[in-house]
Amino acid sequence: MLSILFSESSLLSLLFLFLIPCLFIIGLIKIKAARDHGDNKKRDEGTYVVREEELQRELMPRHVAFILDGNRRWAKRAGLTTQQGHEAGAKRLVEIAELCFELGIHTVSAFVFSTENWGRDKIEVDNLMSLIQHYRKSDIQFFHRSEIRVSVIGNQTNISEHLLQKLHEIEEATKGYKNKHLIVAIDYSGRFDIMHACKSLVKKSEKGLIREEDVDEALIERELLTNCSDFPSPDLMIRTSGEQRISNFFLWQLAYTELFFSPVFWPDFDKDKLLEALDSYQRRERRFGCRV
Repeated sequence: MLSILFSESSLLSLLFLFLIPCLFIIGLIKIKAARDHGDNKKRDEGTYVVREEELQRELMPRHVAFILDGNRRWAKRAGLTTQQGHEAGAKRLVEIAELCFELGIHTVSAFVFSTENWGRDKIEVDNLMSLIQHYRKSDIQFFHRSEIRVSVIGNQTNISEHLLQKLHEIEEATKGYKNKHLIVAIDYSGRFDIMHACKSLVKKSEKGLIREEDVDEALIERELLTNCSDFPSPDLMIRTSGEQRISNFFLWQLAYTELFFSPVFWPDFDKDKLLEALDSYQRRERRFGCRV
């Protein structure tokens, strides 16, 4: 009887000794898996997935700026025309802007056409201007229905009077909306923006409206083209197509903006890619040059 009890206790002891390290290893695996899911998510293409509910509303950027890059390359890869690439890009802008507003982001700005883009092929430029006018007509009801304010900023000296009139009409029609703001930069240059602000200050000084000691960052910011926004400086700037530069966009406003560069072409920048960028933003510690 004692030998049987001894055998059973020995067996239990062996099982216990075997299970302890197994449970310990399983625990380590679970901890590692949780850590990988949280702080070290895979960023290989097609494997990085963020769910909307994982983002924190209180950490959402107030203003997200986009450089819409890659329309032409996307079209070439798909065997489509450049015009079709720009059409796909315009449609994507409306979709992404709507997603941003649904997520609680107040301001969305888009670098649609730079001053330097006038140097492109004339047919492409003409098609782009026609596309801008087309989307102005087709989306005005959407902007009213969704209560989105639209502002158009830029030099605009080379834009036709007819198109300018149409753009100003939509600005006027939507200026009363407060909680969603879409800023469209057309014929925009960051250098022009700063130069325009300096000239405006010089004129005010010549008229005796301001003195040298009045000039500070806040005053300059009020003279920039983004003075139409409650949040003129973007919290997050996203550029698509893998290019990693700001290309004369918001040179003053991007001083402390968080930057995110996506490898996909703009027409492929979907909800998952947006959530990935927002997740990256929420994981960063913004110090604005100070220690925290």
